[in-house]
Amino acid sequence: MKNKYLKNTLITLMLLLSTTLLFSQAVNKPSIMVFPSDDWMENNNYMDVVDNQGTKTKVPNYTRALLNDDLVQVISTIEGLMKERNYPLTNLSSTLKDIADRNALANAETSEDGASIQEGPKDKLLSAARPDIVLYVFWKINSIGPKKSITFRLSGIDAGTNKPQATADGTGNELIGATLPVMLKTSVLSHIDNFNAQLMTYFEEMIVKGREISVEIQVYDGAPKKLNSEINEDGDELSDDIKKWMKANTVNGAFTPQTKTATKMQLISVRIPLRGEDGAAYTTDDFGTALKKYLRKTYKFPSSNYSIGTGKAVIVIGGKSQ
Repeated sequence: MKNKYLKNTLITLMLLLSTTLLFSQAVNKPSIMVFPSDDWMENNNYMDVVDNQGTKTKVPNYTRALLNDDLVQVISTIEGLMKERNYPLTNLSSTLKDIADRNALANAETSEDGASIQEGPKDKLLSAARPDIVLYVFWKINSIGPKKSITFRLSGIDAGTNKPQATADGTGNELIGATLPVMLKTSVLSHIDNFNAQLMTYFEEMIVKGREISVEIQVYDGAPKKLNSEINEDGDELSDDIKKWMKANTVNGAFTPQTKTATKMQLISVRIPLRGEDGAAYTTDDFGTALKKYLRKTYKFPSSNYSIGTGKAVIVIGGKSQ
């Protein structure tokens, strides 16, 4: 009886340990969203031409592309491979439906004073889903008589900075009668572990150094202070105080001032923590909100903020954006 009790206790502990390990692995891996690559979209005529303030620009139409059964199968296959490796996933189709339900795919938003805020379809998707990594997939099928092979490319891109972090590509074996998902999975399997290792190297570095974003501060006409306005008897300007706040609120004080005029300030390579003090995910919007609140509390002037995609925070001084 005693041995049976010990055996059951041991099994329970092993199950708990296994569950905890799987949960830990999922939590400590970057979240992923799978997209078709722009060149696949271009090759298959899923790019729309839009007028962006007088400039003709090609933008991907993911809603139309997802009517392609092959694309749906490819995304599902890649998601399955990443899920097997315990990556948190956000589905492109589900996010599109969620955005459509909230009527968030407008061409542009407008601030209260009429200033246009341009945000493309992909930025809107990333703002809604907030993945760490955008995984672009490209593929084409090669036919030689009855045999077929698949050529593929995977690109893991930081969703905030658009910088590449992991790549894999290759051509699979020639097969007869194999379906697209089978050919793709067979081809990718020999590369997926190296791809996984590249992603984890990047993510572990991000845990230590912080997530990289950019920050833009805009000053509206009529604002009570400009960025070059002096704020104390020492001659410090408002921009100096903003940089002081940035140093205190970034990981290891890491950021790089890029552009500064009386009405605009841009900072790049801004490193923010992955999690806030409450342990919840800390986003670009959270960071922008914290800076906005500091400016409003300290200087008593109207200010607001919004984010573009997952990697850019915009703070507006002297105006209120919607």
